[in-house]
Amino acid sequence: MHRFIELLKQRGFEGDIDSSKQTREFYSHDASLFEMVPELVVFPKTTKDLQELVICTHLSKKEIPNLSLTARSAGTCMSGGAINDSVVVDFMRYMNKIEDVLDLSARAQPGVFYRDFEKATLAKGALLPTFPASRELAAIGGMVANNAGGEKSLQYGKTEDYVDKLSVVLSDGQTYELKALNKQELEAKKTQNNFEGQIYNQMFDLLDKNYEKIKAAKPHVTKNSTGYNLWDVWNRETGIFDLTKIFSGSQGTLGLISDINFRLVHDKPYSGVLVCFMKNLDGLGELINTVTARKPASFEAFDNHTLMLAIKFFPYFRKTLGWGGLVKLGFQLLPDAFLLFRGIPKMVLLIEFTGETPQEVKQKVHEMKLALQPFKLEATEEDDTEAKAWKFRIMRRESFNLLRKKVKDKHTAPFIDDFVVPPLHLAEFLPKLQAIIKKYSLLATIAGHMGDGNFHVIPLMKIEDPRERAKLAPAMREVNELVLSYGGSISGEHNDGLIRGPWLKQMYGEEIFELFKQTKRIFDPENIFNPHKKTDADWDYSMSHIRQHF
Repeated sequence: MHRFIELLKQRGFEGDIDSSKQTREFYSHDASLFEMVPELVVFPKTTKDLQELVICTHLSKKEIPNLSLTARSAGTCMSGGAINDSVVVDFMRYMNKIEDVLDLSARAQPGVFYRDFEKATLAKGALLPTFPASRELAAIGGMVANNAGGEKSLQYGKTEDYVDKLSVVLSDGQTYELKALNKQELEAKKTQNNFEGQIYNQMFDLLDKNYEKIKAAKPHVTKNSTGYNLWDVWNRETGIFDLTKIFSGSQGTLGLISDINFRLVHDKPYSGVLVCFMKNLDGLGELINTVTARKPASFEAFDNHTLMLAIKFFPYFRKTLGWGGLVKLGFQLLPDAFLLFRGIPKMVLLIEFTGETPQEVKQKVHEMKLALQPFKLEATEEDDTEAKAWKFRIMRRESFNLLRKKVKDKHTAPFIDDFVVPPLHLAEFLPKLQAIIKKYSLLATIAGHMGDGNFHVIPLMKIEDPRERAKLAPAMREVNELVLSYGGSISGEHNDGLIRGPWLKQMYGEEIFELFKQTKRIFDPENIFNPHKKTDADWDYSMSHIRQHF
């Protein structure tokens, strides 16, 4: 690695290079179960630095065969996508500029915190609506790499839908702009006698020759962050060819992103929430259809275990809310605690509507409540001026952090944390899921996006115990098989990484998995970008990097 460092310096790398034990240990974790100590952490300042990193990696490959680059922004990845044992490329220190914000578009570097990006766009009355629950912690580079989604994805879709252009450094060490191309532009790219032309030729051949097979392989759910998004790159009917679709969700395995151009939406200034308490799951499928027919901005849910945890540990929220907010939250939780200890609810539903006026929102919320009367739910109408629904949003968004920090003898184990099932099947699916959780004696909360059928199950486990660790593979296999039996996806937002990469063949079958492998080879023939995360992921390898200390 010393020769690699010297080569970087000789070629004019301007950023920071750090091989200290303290830094390497800090970058050995993300929000996943895994630990991989890198040999080196680099902090590029410019796109030229990214180019030199790739070129130096290529030049050093013979001497250091396992040399690789893993891009990292905020490190909030729950699948192990932001760690490796070679070189971690940190974008947060320097490549964190918001370069341009217009009325409905913006350009920024990958290391920008979403919270800062949102503040800048809201000043223009615009929003990137695909923020995850970790919106205060996440960065936009990771949102693109994981194809993030969140509570507003029911109405607005996922991050891939808002990526207009990407500037990327590919494995030849050059920078290219990816965007949607028409037929004429595509043909021009294919005539280029360079690496970019080679990629367009090979990817077009792969996608066109396997067109029907690829289209049929697309999961029949509204969210999916597994594999490579081959089905949305080439459209024969429109003649559009868009490689941003394949980079979104590629988890840094195809190249390094240096700049992102986003499309934005107009921010509707008012919102209101109908909070519903379900005593049981009877009629859930019909209820979901009734709700989604009215096109809410979001439709979230969490179970009674999440609510109990929030009540038990509500002082935790002082850090987020301050003392005044904490007292307010405590008083507002009292009636909910009373309901819970009487045995209700089994599930809390948050149905949000947005609009241009308070009256418009209030009418939508009230009409939703009336439409749900046949289901005999306890329901309360809230709006942002009253802010009572805020407590439930806090619980939903903070449930993972709360578990991670407050349950001392066990640790959050995100391994069945992001599946998607068509909502129509949830009433039948959820009891079967709970039976698997019970079978393996897992203490788990269930929260997520009811309208998409995308749930986050975060078991609590003493994962360093070999007996507990032995539950991961069989429990995950059973959950995955259950999800796939209902036509679902094993990941809607959190992507593959070390935890789900080894299961891609199970989800897609041999033929599509082979197309994923070919895609990886086309973009990254030397396997220098984030290995062990998708097509070359291996369960035994992943399990050998489970964290031993939390």
